[in-house]
This record gives sequence, C-alpha cells and structure tokens, in this order.
Amino acid sequence: MWQVAALLILLVAAVLRLYMLTDKVFHHDEGVNGNFMVSLFRNGYYHYDPANYHGPTLYYAALLTTSIASFFAGKAGLNDFTLRIVTVIFGMGVVWLLLCMKKQLGSFGSLAAAVLATVSAGFVFFSRYFIHEIIFVFFTLGVVVAWLRFSETRRPLYLLLAAASFAFLGATKETWIITVGVWLIAIPCTWVWMKLRGRGTAGFWSLKNGAAGMPPQSDRAVPESDKSKPWSNTRLAVLATTVFVVVWVTFYSSFFTNFPQGVIDSFTTYTIWTKTSSAANVYDWTRYFEWLGRAELPILILGFCGIVTALAQARKRFTVFVAFWAMGTFAAYSLIPYKTPWLQLSIILPFVIISGYLFEQASHRRSLRMAAYIVLSVAAIEESRQAIEISLYRYDDSSQTYSYAHTSRDFLNLVREIEKIAAGNPAGKEIGITEMSPEYWPMPWYLRDYGHTGYWGHIEATNEPIIIAHQSQKAQIQEQFGDRYRLIGEYDLRPGNRLFLYLRSDLQP
Repeated sequence: MWQVAALLILLVAAVLRLYMLTDKVFHHDEGVNGNFMVSLFRNGYYHYDPANYHGPTLYYAALLTTSIASFFAGKAGLNDFTLRIVTVIFGMGVVWLLLCMKKQLGSFGSLAAAVLATVSAGFVFFSRYFIHEIIFVFFTLGVVVAWLRFSETRRPLYLLLAAASFAFLGATKETWIITVGVWLIAIPCTWVWMKLRGRGTAGFWSLKNGAAGMPPQSDRAVPESDKSKPWSNTRLAVLATTVFVVVWVTFYSSFFTNFPQGVIDSFTTYTIWTKTSSAANVYDWTRYFEWLGRAELPILILGFCGIVTALAQARKRFTVFVAFWAMGTFAAYSLIPYKTPWLQLSIILPFVIISGYLFEQASHRRSLRMAAYIVLSVAAIEESRQAIEISLYRYDDSSQTYSYAHTSRDFLNLVREIEKIAAGNPAGKEIGITEMSPEYWPMPWYLRDYGHTGYWGHIEATNEPIIIAHQSQKAQIQEQFGDRYRLIGEYDLRPGNRLFLYLRSDLQP
C-alpha cells in the first residue's frame, strides 16, 4: 500500500509539472539561461561567469536533454520543452528523495512530506521554470539523504553520492555557502539540545560506529562485503574528497575547456558578490513571512508545529537537526536584505520535512490519526489550488507571490508579429532587427534564430526593416526616424515596461 501511494504521489507530481509546460512565456532569467544554452548547444561554448548568473549544472543538464532531442528534431531540439523538462525532472526528484526518507520520517510521515512537496505552490511553479533553484533544492536534499544512508549502512557508495551531491550543490548556485553554514550551526545546536534534554550524545561526533551521531549498526545493517573488508575513515575521507574535487573541477572548468580559470572563478565569485550592492530586490526581514504566508500558509503553519514537536519530544537527533535547519535557514535568508521568491524554496524544504515528522507523530496516536488525515488533505487541497492557479493561469499576474516581474503573455504577440513580418519578407529569418529598448529579456531566446538582430539598448541610427523600442523612447524614435518607420503595435513586456514595434514604411506588414 505504501508503494502504491508513493507511485500515485509521483504521478500527481508529474502531471502538475508537465501539464501545459510550454504555455507560459519565459521569465527574464529563463531568457538569460536560454541564451547560454544557445551558445552551448550550437557552439559547444560555456564558461562560468563569476560576476553574474550562477553555476554550470543547469546548463549541462539541459545540454543532455537538448542533445537527445536533437537526434530526432535537429536544430529544433533546443526549445522551451527540452529546457524546462530539466527542472521538471529535478522537481520530481525532490519528491522521490522525500519518499526515500521513510526510515527517518516513518511510513506516513514520508508520504505526507512527499505530498506537501508535490503540491507546494513554489515547488511546482519553479519546477516549471528554467532556473537553478529546484536543482539546488534537489542536491541539498541529496546530500542529506545520501549521508543518512551512509550513516545507517557504512556503505562507501552512499558517501560517494553525498560527496557528489555536495559538489553539484556548489556547482549549481553560490548560495550553497548559506546552506552549509546553517548546517554547521544546526549540528552543535542539536548536540546541545539533546544533552539539555537528557538524551544520549555518546558517539555524536564519531564515525567509528556510525556517522554524525547515528547509533551503531547491527550486523544485519552492514553488507557482508563491507564487514570482510572494512574501509578506514581515512580511506573514506580521501575517496569522498576525490569525488567532490573531480565533480567540482569538471563542471566549473566546463569539462576542462576553461581550466584552470573556471575553477579559480568558482572561488573568486564570493569576493565579487560581497562587494556587489543593489537597491533592487531589497526588503526588510519580514518579507519571507509575508510571501510564505500568502503562497505557502499550510506548509508554514505545519512546519512551525513540526519544529515545536521535534524540539519538545527530542526523540531523534535527525528531526531535532531538521528543526534547527528550518529555523536557521529562515533566519539566514530573512536577515539577508536581498530577497526573491525563489530563494524561499530553501526555506520550504526543511519545513516540508519537519511537517512530515509532525504527521507521523500524530498518526501514532489513535485520537489524532483521523485529524492528521483531514489536516493533510485540507493542506494538500489548498496548496494544489494555489499551485494550479499560479502555474497555469496567473503566472504573469504581479499580485501573485511567485509571479515576480514575470514576462507578460502579451509579449508573445510581439514575437508572433515579428514572425509574421519575417514570413512575408524575402529575407525570412535573416531580416534585420534593431532592438533599442534597454529592457528586452527574454527576447534573445525567442529571436534566437534571427541572425541579424542587434541588441543596442539605446537609440541607434539604423535602416533595418524592424525597430523595437521602449515606451520611454517613443518621442525620440519619432524625432529621429520620422515617417521612415510606422508603428505596428504596442506590447507589454512586464509591469512598467512596454515595447513598441516599428516597421520600415516601404515594407508591408
């Protein structure tokens, strides 16, 4: 029955993430990432930029899906679906990893956590978004799950998986340093709390009879091959370090095409980011309470209840650790002035895990069992409603938490108009386009096949057939070009930004 339930959860996760996947217009950041993919897919070129953007794992994962598609579709293998399917897969992977935590969370607890992750508005929305965040969540959880398995079995395979996940986490996004910092604080906090509650802490820091404070294994927990040929801690550490370094160097060096500069840049990026200041996306410490309260209220409430339960009971070191992890992550991201809705996915993850623990504890008491089923059902229905509404219908509604400066669907009308003009012109997709607006992403992604497109970002002398300008440039366009160009249409790019499409007067629209 548990396996059937797990399969159904994964099926629902797939439907929520795949249905109408390509209907939503690309966000600004998706357009930037898509532009990197055009270079990587067509020219085999990608080098990590320490000053902007994020790590390489997203692009190389997408290179795999687009390359597979290219066997059947050629150049058309690079498209909206083959990019977004990457985050769909990793989004489903998050649900699968939660199901792998059955031993830590219990049968009902692991299913409950997986349900909440399946229908979380944020997890669903950004699993359908070609950005780094859901991959970051996957590898965060991958480190935890692999380390737990290694702690239980002492099998080297799981330590290698933990090391690889750790390296991929770092190669996905620079915020891995926040996650690791929180973990390093949560571990001693767990030790102190367990000691204060009178729980056993013997061997907490030792790997001799179980890693990270896990109890010694029984003989049945250790495979015969491992008992006959035990691996020393030194040998394990060397092997794990080697795996970490190989993954890190391989990806940051762009598979050794940018070695050693890419590896050097993977460290110098932190000196750059600490000196970078911007007034954009800066909010006070309460903003995540507001965003989570609007978009993830069931998970927020259940998570806080789970934290209180885990700390009050102090039964398991792992659940106490998750409680401190949840509080620490919430505090860390709240204190950092720079805030965006997708960053809160790192907050949602431990809240989902600790919520699963809460449901497991409730299911053990007959008086609370039915209430637990009802509460989970209500939470799942509410989260599903929000996930469907924001992901499928209101993705460009600026009143929605996760629709953060999202591209308006009206922008696609601009793209269609350009395609119509090109189709009726002898030059076809080689038609000249002069883009003058300082705001234009994700336009390069949608015009990736138009080889004579120039992105100037300011008024520029031109005689090309098509001009695209910003609303603030309308008077300048009229003054400089007069009757040589006529206005074809106006289109919303995103809130506060409207684009104007001009066609040279001697051409037919």
